[in-house]
Amino acid sequence: MKRAWVLLFVASLATTALGQTCQGRLIQHAMGETCVPKVAQRVVVLDTGELDSALALGVKPVGAVTAPGQPFQGYLLSLTEGIQSVGTIQQPNLEKILALKPDLILSNKLRHGQIYPQLSRIAPTVMAETVGVVWKENLLLVGEALGRSTQAKVLLAQYQRRVTQLRNRLGGRGHLPSVSMVRFVPGQIRLYCKANFIGTILADIGLPRPKSQDSDKFAEFISQERIADMDADYIFYAAYGDPNQTELNAVLNHPLWRRLSAVQRGRAIRVEDDHWYLGIGPLAASQVLDDLERFLLRTP
Repeated sequence: MKRAWVLLFVASLATTALGQTCQGRLIQHAMGETCVPKVAQRVVVLDTGELDSALALGVKPVGAVTAPGQPFQGYLLSLTEGIQSVGTIQQPNLEKILALKPDLILSNKLRHGQIYPQLSRIAPTVMAETVGVVWKENLLLVGEALGRSTQAKVLLAQYQRRVTQLRNRLGGRGHLPSVSMVRFVPGQIRLYCKANFIGTILADIGLPRPKSQDSDKFAEFISQERIADMDADYIFYAAYGDPNQTELNAVLNHPLWRRLSAVQRGRAIRVEDDHWYLGIGPLAASQVLDDLERFLLRTP
């Protein structure tokens, strides 16, 4: 009964009337045009990329979602204290969002386009089109919505400088090593290709991918019989959630895994899922670059 009342209340909230003068700033986004506050004070974010981007821009949301069964990303632990959970990415809790009295909601059409009308009646809502591969464009949109476009551009410039420096340092060693990306998700083994967050970072550096991942799509979904397709100069692998609920241990103990050249050379490295896959923002990208510098530039 309470939930039904809240939904009815949300549906009754007045939105900005067509033709009414915007007293803040007009933002163009995936769902149209929205009048946002000149300086938002109470921001709610509904995806991990928006959380990362807002924090990178110096704005601490009052509320945020998490990945199912997960806390806020570990690499953001020191920055997320006091942020209220408002459900999961798949199921934002409208009651909790409403109770926080936000003046701006940030999300994306891919995740929450269907509930945009309800969200926009709670507060001005700005949505990117999608996630992952467009994380840089999404950062710029978040920056615009928060009135921090200059800061967003500075973050991207800093990222690009680091990418260039790493590419030059690796190139000075004679060749750029190939990199394989493997993620274990309950019920799935994924070989990440180019159309995702980590794929953009590897492409920016110029790191080649093995044939199994050298395509402009999100991922290949494979079985253990295709472990050989994981091989490259380096293998970086991670597990989403509880690794015991995935095929991680089965693969690591498989004879085919032990035959991989990267494994035999000590170049199969487990990395943190939180920032390599879940983060999808500038803070996560910076952490990934830290890892790549440490692993790829260490003395052979």
